[in-house]
Amino acid sequence: MTAPLETTGSAAEVPPEAVLTGAKQSQIEGRSLGQIAWTRFKRDKLAVAGGVVVVLLILLAVLSKPIQWAFGLDPNEFHQDLIDPALLAPKGAWGGMSWEHPLGVDPQYGRDILSRIIEGSWVSLLVAGGATLLSVVIGVIMGVTAGFYGGWADSLISRAMDVFLAFPLLLFAISISASLQDGAFGMSGLPLRISVLIFVIGFFSWPYMGRIVRAQTLSLREREFVEAAKSLGARGPFILIRELLPNLIAPILVYATLLIPTNILFEAGLSFLGVGISPPQASWGGMLSTATDLYQADPQYMIVPGLAIFITVLAFNLLGDGLRDALDPRSK
Repeated sequence: MTAPLETTGSAAEVPPEAVLTGAKQSQIEGRSLGQIAWTRFKRDKLAVAGGVVVVLLILLAVLSKPIQWAFGLDPNEFHQDLIDPALLAPKGAWGGMSWEHPLGVDPQYGRDILSRIIEGSWVSLLVAGGATLLSVVIGVIMGVTAGFYGGWADSLISRAMDVFLAFPLLLFAISISASLQDGAFGMSGLPLRISVLIFVIGFFSWPYMGRIVRAQTLSLREREFVEAAKSLGARGPFILIRELLPNLIAPILVYATLLIPTNILFEAGLSFLGVGISPPQASWGGMLSTATDLYQADPQYMIVPGLAIFITVLAFNLLGDGLRDALDPRSK
């Protein structure tokens, strides 16, 4: 039996070895903020599942061309022999599903739906990711500047945010996409359309990020570490880059993850209206647009791209919610 500790002296005289007697190393090992956030994130099974789906979707988009080449898939190859000309529908049940065409074929030209879903994945993620990156860069610069400096800079940027938020983005996107059909800026075809979509969606979405960053900056600039940096002679740019931005990474990351599915839906909506990605390039929104005239003969052709959009948006939203709870547990 272990002898009791002496209690005659003060608590400061008790050796730390006695306090930690019997404690395991894992029980007293310190953890970084990143490790604590990762532990919280792993407990959210839905967020983990969403993250796994997001990673798989990104890999599918990046490797779409090699996958099509390896399995001999061609999203624009016609198979008229698989179409019933009388019904204008694929031959066989479930939209012509078979071992060669696991998701069936489209009812117009007999093109393989699986290959077109794979081909459309990189378009949707490229447009959504590029637009999100553009809006994050502009929003962070404007939000940090407005929140830190205040005064006339804050008033000017805040009014600019109000103007952009009141701007009819959908109508502008339709008009500018339709007016640049033939070519502009030395580009034409698919590269031009992708560039226009990234610019329009990203440039007019930055106020959402800007307002969040501005609000966070207003609270951070009154903290002790900012005052300490000022007392040591640090200037504004140094404080912004070295003190404020590292503390803004968490909300920026969370909101960027939640902004990507919104941009995916916006791109799909523009393609659905015929002013986004144009045929013969496959896109999920374009497939839905074509399916509206053929869904009675072949419902499968509408269900598959609809599910692709639904699963992608749901996965990003689950991941974003999980990151928000892990990085800021007070938000629960």
